[in-house]
Amino acid sequence: MDILILSIFALPMLWLMLTRAVHLFQLESYQFPGYTRALKTHKGRLLSAKTIFPLALYLIAAVFFPWVCFIGAGLFCLLNIPPKMKKPLVYTKRVKRLICISVILSAAICALGLLGARLYFSILVYLVVLFQPWLLYVWGNICAPVEKAISKKFINGARDMLRSHDRLITIGITGSYGKTSTKYFLHKLLSVKYNVHMTPGNFNTTLGVTRAVREGLSPAHDIFICEMGARHVGDIKEICDLVLPKMAIITSVGPQHLETFGSLENILSTKLELQRAVEKDGICFINTDSEPLKKALPDLGGEIIPCGEGGAFEAKNISVSSRGLSFTITAPDGEEQTFETKLLGKANVQNLTLAIACAYKLGISLKQLAPAVRALQSVPHRLELKPMGSITLIDDAYNSNPEGAKMALDTLALTGGCRVLITPGLVELGQREEAENTALGAYAAKCCDYAIIVGEHNRPAIAAGLEKESFDKTKIYSVKTIEEAFSILQSLRESNKFALLLNDLPDNYL
Repeated sequence: MDILILSIFALPMLWLMLTRAVHLFQLESYQFPGYTRALKTHKGRLLSAKTIFPLALYLIAAVFFPWVCFIGAGLFCLLNIPPKMKKPLVYTKRVKRLICISVILSAAICALGLLGARLYFSILVYLVVLFQPWLLYVWGNICAPVEKAISKKFINGARDMLRSHDRLITIGITGSYGKTSTKYFLHKLLSVKYNVHMTPGNFNTTLGVTRAVREGLSPAHDIFICEMGARHVGDIKEICDLVLPKMAIITSVGPQHLETFGSLENILSTKLELQRAVEKDGICFINTDSEPLKKALPDLGGEIIPCGEGGAFEAKNISVSSRGLSFTITAPDGEEQTFETKLLGKANVQNLTLAIACAYKLGISLKQLAPAVRALQSVPHRLELKPMGSITLIDDAYNSNPEGAKMALDTLALTGGCRVLITPGLVELGQREEAENTALGAYAAKCCDYAIIVGEHNRPAIAAGLEKESFDKTKIYSVKTIEEAFSILQSLRESNKFALLLNDLPDNYL
């Protein structure tokens, strides 16, 4: 009877620790290297007094006074109620399978204690609950072969769908930054003439693309725009092998995900996996305003169309007004057109140039494209203007790389009124992370009047950069959450405030 009582009160504690661990695993895209990093980052929280002390009370009660073990269990649950997450745990079929296996195997370990006294059972419960996030690494590896087989089945299904669609033109888009914006712009421009399907949201992994194909592609589509993300060498090639692109757009190469890539050279090589996929019988559009791509240009084979300064498609006469941007593009055949857009930032000019060049190559004249460019809306969370009463928010929450951050800060600098930066800094930059965040702070000092740093992860480095440029210390704020940052923003007395939200780290970083 005592064992039954102990088990009943242990279950809610196990559930809280397990779902917390599974959430981290999901945020890391079920990648074990990323999950290992997340465990290291969150070790202080996972093994804090809020978990250890109530579990210790439960253990003492379990050994000596089983009927009052609910005190420790209740305190544990009260102190470890999950906070509101930006991206809550999604109970996919994969997550449900992982949770079921984890509960079964955890229960099996605890059951070993039944071979001895109640003390052994209680100690095993204590250890299994406390170290559940680390045990999940084991459970995940046990499930890995099954998950791999299931994924392979879905991937093969998507591959068959694509191969059966013989008139479909697939356009691959990759880059360290700008790929999602370029995808949205290209979708709108091509829709002037074609029936277009694109990967939604951030569906830019092999499984994400697989899902986009299986759930959205139909025989009626003429073009499939496939965003391709990467965190490891070979990721782009894997997606290319699935979708067989005929056209490619490479938006940029920069120090993003250095923690997994290891070097800028590996990032460049990985992005160029898309170019190599279309080298024999396709076309590749390259942003030559990205220095690594410009340097690599002479060594590339196949049909390459450079877009940017000195390229076949180059935006000239760029001007900024209260209505947005204006620029002129001249096509290789001499057609010239002035474009107007409500979008902001140099990065959007680069992205639009790539999209316009690709649409033009697919038979849509510059004149036909002008109204579509004028009608474009900001891509969500990418230099998106959001009026908030006396505050204008420039939402660049999905910007997490050094080059894109500088462009966003340049946009903030051009605004009138009081300029406020809200940022947790940049992550996944490996050994360069501290230096890049110090550089971010130094650059921000010239572009903003107030700086609000969110979280502790990069606070010292950003603050050091700001102070290096003699930024007023009284105008630097440090907060724990985005909500606190907006409270401070509201409290600033200045009128006509422009606030740049630069990067909004997911829950596995804050």
